[in-house]
Amino acid sequence: MAEIKNYTLNFGPQHPAAHGVLRLVLELDGEVVQRADPHIGLLHRATEKLAESKTYIQSLPYMDRLDYVSMMCNEQAYCLAIEKMLGIEVPLRAKYIRTMFGEITRLLNHLMWLGSHGNDCGSSTILIYTFREREDLFDMYEAVSGARMHAAYFRPGGVYRDLPDSMPQHQASKVRSNRSLADLNAKRQGSLLDFIDDFTQRFPKCVDEYETLLTDNRIWKQRTVGIGVVTPERALNLGMTGPMLRGCGIAWDLRKQQPYDAYDRVDFDIPVGKTGDSYDRYLVRVAEMRESNKIIKQCVDWLRANPGPVITDNHKVAPPSREAMKSNMEELIHHFKLFTEGFRVPAGEAYAAVEHPKGEFGIYLVSDGANKPYRLKIRAPGFAHLATLDELARGHMLADAVAIIGTLDIVFGEIDR
Repeated sequence: MAEIKNYTLNFGPQHPAAHGVLRLVLELDGEVVQRADPHIGLLHRATEKLAESKTYIQSLPYMDRLDYVSMMCNEQAYCLAIEKMLGIEVPLRAKYIRTMFGEITRLLNHLMWLGSHGNDCGSSTILIYTFREREDLFDMYEAVSGARMHAAYFRPGGVYRDLPDSMPQHQASKVRSNRSLADLNAKRQGSLLDFIDDFTQRFPKCVDEYETLLTDNRIWKQRTVGIGVVTPERALNLGMTGPMLRGCGIAWDLRKQQPYDAYDRVDFDIPVGKTGDSYDRYLVRVAEMRESNKIIKQCVDWLRANPGPVITDNHKVAPPSREAMKSNMEELIHHFKLFTEGFRVPAGEAYAAVEHPKGEFGIYLVSDGANKPYRLKIRAPGFAHLATLDELARGHMLADAVAIIGTLDIVFGEIDR
């Protein structure tokens, strides 16, 4: 009698549910996954190697392009590592601005995750809902940096500039009536802080809408409950961090355990799950969005009441103001040397990690005293999570493999770094 063999299926790299350029080689027995072999390297961008030939400040925009859904959180870890090696103090206002934009970035990431994961599992409506709020968050990015995604706003020693006093207005066009234009600009009459404050008041109701669509939805629960279960011990052994670890019931969050910037000055809770399945991880991330909204509101209130500098006054590390640079020879020299040679970092090594929306994102820097890193190593949370895919997917159906890729929240920029 002929022997029945398992057959092999190529899932990706152009598959819409592959979340980037993942090539997944699946060994199937009927529709049951026997083995999942992730193939990476189709997007390799050599960020770690490129950083060795660039000054510290020139490497900063590469950070935005790692996990290109959590731009400013990548910059935050990079800046913290440099500041640790230089031993410079960041002004308190800059710490609050970083904390606020770190949480705005968390919302951007979780909304992208929720929309695409829901879409992968059959709900195209949730994708439209989440992208509606992402537009406002991108407008906040654009107001401070001029870019909607790749901001390069965080700098060693603080942030690039203070928050603007006015929001950009939508302009009249052939396809927009005066009434719709007035509606669009209604929330943009004040400062950026007014715009963010208005968003924080509207956002909890938006999260309620997402939960109305999904939380008790019979189809959503069938697709996620009991799928990709991880025990707390196994999650720790596999190197899981972030919502993947907290979904198992372990309350580990670097913002609480190893506070950085202004996280020790704001009040928030760490949501945890119980069963460690895809549904619990969904609940954890939704609860995290509510907590992030609380942190943003606290930062807005503090920033309104406390003006001050937003970057270090050490001109070996941060440029002088434009006014000073145009009127003072000494400052002009500082500006010229900073943007041609960069700054030198004392010989040594440092590791700085942040609670990135996906987990622990770390930057390990080695300096030989030059103006470029001798070695830069990135600890990307998605890389460790993708390595667990084989274990999580075994014994599940082919359709469940899509839900498991979604619950991992992988973005290939940081995996193929």
